[in-house]
Formats: sequence, structure tokens, C-alpha cells
Amino acid sequence: MSLFQLFLVAIIQGITEFLPVSSSGHLILLPKLTGMADQGQVIDVAVHVGTLFAVVIYFWSDVRLALSGVPSLLRGKIDNQGAWLALCLGLATIPVVIFGLVLKITGLDDAMRSVTVIGWTMLIFGLVLYWADQKGEQTKTASQWSLKDAFIMGLWQALALIPGTSRSGITITASRYLGYAREDAAKLAMLMSIPTILASGTLLGLEVARDADAALARDGAIATAFAFVAALLALSLMMRLLKSVSFTPYVIYRVILGIVLIWIGYSA
Repeated sequence: MSLFQLFLVAIIQGITEFLPVSSSGHLILLPKLTGMADQGQVIDVAVHVGTLFAVVIYFWSDVRLALSGVPSLLRGKIDNQGAWLALCLGLATIPVVIFGLVLKITGLDDAMRSVTVIGWTMLIFGLVLYWADQKGEQTKTASQWSLKDAFIMGLWQALALIPGTSRSGITITASRYLGYAREDAAKLAMLMSIPTILASGTLLGLEVARDADAALARDGAIATAFAFVAALLALSLMMRLLKSVSFTPYVIYRVILGIVLIWIGYSA
């Protein structure tokens, strides 16, 4: 794979993974709309690893807190804030893992990788994000995350397995609907991405491990580095912007892109 294509795939993944605009949708669209060869699962795993590193570093204090609570949780005790956060993250991840396995076993995950599906999900879930962001209260903070809210957000997150939905977008939508302030909604969505990316990355990694060679390993390392830098910059920018703006700019982008893709899908 050329350096340019590696760079393009990594930048698209890095920028869109944490913005509510669907990274998977953009990666599927890249070969369909440009005629480039599909980047393949090895590169998909690599760029996901890059974005995982980015979110872990950006929210390291929260990640460290959750990790510190794991030993207590394994002993069946929820006696500190870290254990509570780890429990909430674990509970929020269960629905997407179950739904992901169902899609994998049935083969529906491949059936939904079309321009038309991505167009409709871009449009519909963009409008749902706008509704939740405008109507939702801003009374809850991330420190008030409850098991009930974590599970509800986890159910919403499972919808992100439909290409074009956006994992960060749908979890932000859920958290805004539940009354979390914009920055806290984004923070919870980003923290929820860590076990989710780990789970999906591990599954994909096991599938491609036998086929990887030296050249693919090199390409993967390059893609990981590019995606890490892009994701860290995009995440930092979004968290700063949320102090003064809403999610409306992302909604406008989703609606415009969705309409264009629906037109392309039905005219093809």
C-alpha cells in the first residue's frame, strides 16, 4: 500500500473516530468513492490501535482511576470511585459485544456496508443527535454516572455497529438525552470507546494475525502512528470547542453528507 493511502486512511480514522460523524462509515466510503483498493483488516486494526492510544493518553487520569479499581471489582467489592467507573464501563460494553457477535455470526455486518445505508444512518442519527443536544438538560456530570445510565448508553452504543451511525455520536446522543452536560457527555463517550475498541481490535487482530507479513506489519505501524497523531489533535480540538459551541456543526455535516450519499446510492 502506498504511503499516501496509508496516510489518508489513518487521518480519516484518526479525525472521525472521536467526532460524531462515523469513522467506519468514512473508511467504507473511501474505496467506494475514490476507486482505491480496500485498505484491508490489518490496516483497520492498526488505525484503531492508534486512536486507542490517543484516547488513553488524553484521558489518562480517568483510565488510571478505572484501572486502579479493577482489583477491588475482581474481589466483588465496589468500595472506591475507580471500581465504580470500571464497573460502569464494563456494563456499558456488554451490549455492543453481544450485538457485534450476532452480526458477525449472521453475516449482516457485511450486508450493511453500502453507500445507501451509510447515507440514511448519517442523516437520521445526525438529526437525532441535534434533537437530543437541543432538548437534553445539562444537569449531570461524568462523576454522577450511574449503572442505569451506563447500560442505557451501552444499548445505544450497540447501534454504532450499523455503518454510518458513529459510535461517539450515538453515545453522545444518549448521554445528552439523559441530561449530561456536553463536555461530560463527550468524556463518557470517549471513555466508553476504550473497552469497545479493545474488544473489536482484539477480534480483528486474531482474524488477521495469521495472514500478516513483514510488509503489512510495517504498513500497520505507519498507519498506527498517523492515526494516533490525528486522533489526539481531533480529540483535543473537539473537547475545547465544546466549552463554547454545541454539536450543531457536526449535525450539519452529517445531514449534508447523508443527503449526498442517499442521492448517490439511489442513482447508481
